[in-house]
Order: sequence, then structure tokens, then C-alpha cells
Amino acid sequence: MDRLDAMRIFCRVAERKSFTLASEDLGVPPSTVTDAVKQLEARLGVRLLQRTTRHVSSTLDGEAYYQRCIAILSDIEDAEGAFAGVTPKGLLRVDVHGTLARHFVLPNMQAFLKKYPGIELYMTEGDRFVDLVREGIDCVLRVGEPQGGDMVGRRVAMLDEVTCASAGYIEQYGMPSNVDDLESHMMVGFRSSATGMLIPLEFQIDGKVVYKQLPTIITVNAAESFIATARQGLGLIQVPRYHAQRELDAKSLVEILPAHPPTPTPVSLYYPRNRQLSPRVRVFIDWLVAVFRESGMKP
Repeated sequence: MDRLDAMRIFCRVAERKSFTLASEDLGVPPSTVTDAVKQLEARLGVRLLQRTTRHVSSTLDGEAYYQRCIAILSDIEDAEGAFAGVTPKGLLRVDVHGTLARHFVLPNMQAFLKKYPGIELYMTEGDRFVDLVREGIDCVLRVGEPQGGDMVGRRVAMLDEVTCASAGYIEQYGMPSNVDDLESHMMVGFRSSATGMLIPLEFQIDGKVVYKQLPTIITVNAAESFIATARQGLGLIQVPRYHAQRELDAKSLVEILPAHPPTPTPVSLYYPRNRQLSPRVRVFIDWLVAVFRESGMKP
């Protein structure tokens, strides 16, 4: 087997901590993965991986070799991608925030894949900050600021937020004219998947951010459910404006306190800190920045 191919296989096993998952990711038989690692260890004269029936982990030598391998492979990919005639290719694994994917990414995906026919895209949905290396993901698209982790990122948009409730809710509880009027109102609770905490409402007043934690009768942790509960008149919500725009236009939801909106929410793409951007990840990021810009979003 080619030495570089063996390095790629070893790196994927080390990252995924599984021969089986590495085999699935790379689209090669499990026996090929096993033989590649065995041949590397025999040639180097050291054990690179500790194996048990349920777990695979790098040895100290394996971790040192892994760091050298990813640097070498990144340099090769970067060098090849520097030529104008070379188009990005290969499997691109991205994990995206589901609502953003349906509103911005998927409607434009055909154009991206047509422009880069050599890229095969594998897209999963989530809203937690995954371990990119451990889970075999090249980059993630997320709303909000990162909660630690060994990642770097590029902001692609800032989402304007809106406070709203159903017309029926306003008819029952009245339209608040200022933030103090909210004392007699309730909100739909939204629990953060990152912190597990209930997210308070926030309002910008005279250049400062004021937080309000109102009573709740229902709490959710998914964006679609958040909108649905507001339609049912179960309380105030704060969501990105794009997500509620259809309901606002149809007047099934009504904007509240437009003079004191929540702070905008950042949207960013994140990738592992210890890696150079591969050409396929770089073009995906550039494309996504353009998609949000053409949608009227500012980075």
C-alpha cells in the first residue's frame, strides 16, 4: 500500500478511535484498515495503537506519529490545491444547525455541488459543539458563541433577533409597551443544549442589555417546537427574524417591543485548530459566506 494512503488510514483510526468507523468513513474494507496499521507498525517498529475489544486509543508513539502525519497530509493537500487547474475533491463531512440548513444551506446546495462535482458531501444536523476530530467531521455550522473546545472558526453571519407572540396571546394578555410591562407576561422556555440552562429573554435598552426571566408553562429544546408553541399562545419567544418572518407576515405571530430587540446572534463555521484548511473545506466556507451575504446577512 502507498505510504501516504497508510498514513491517511492510520489518522482516521486514531481520530475515530475505531477500525470499523474508519473503514466506513474511508469506504475501504475493514481488512484493508487493519493491514495498513499493522504494516505501519511493522515498518516503524513501534506500537501506534492500543486495541481492546471495545476501544482503540493512540499510544504515546502513536500520538506523536499522528501529529506528524496530519501535518504532512495537510501540506500535501494544500500544495496540490494551490494549482489553479486542480479542483477540490473528496468527501466533505459537515454538521449543521438544522434550521439554518433548511433556510440557507439546502436551497443553494445544488449550485455548490454543480460547481464542485468532485466533492461528495455528507451532512448531519445538530446544535451541540461536537468533537470534530473524534467524530470525523471536517467543520460545523453553529449559532452562538463556541463553548470552549480546540476549534477555530469564521463568522459567516449575524442574525437579527425578534421578540414575538401569537395574536391570540396578545389579545389575552395585552401588548406590552415597555420592558417593565413584561412582569404580567410569560414566556416559552428554551433550554440550551450546550449549558442545560433556561435561556432568559434579552432586550437592548439605551446601549445596555437587560435580561428577563419570565414564568413558563412549557419548555422546549428545539427551534421548530419553539415556534409551534408560540403559535399556540403559550408565551413570548425570541428567535432569529428569518425563522419567524413567514408567521410575522401572516400575522399569526406579532412582534413585541421592536424598539428593544434582542442582541444579534453570530453564526460561524468551526474546524479543528491543529489542521490547515483543506481545499474542499475552504471552498465550502467561502461559498457559505456568499450564501448568507446574498441573503442580506452581514458577517
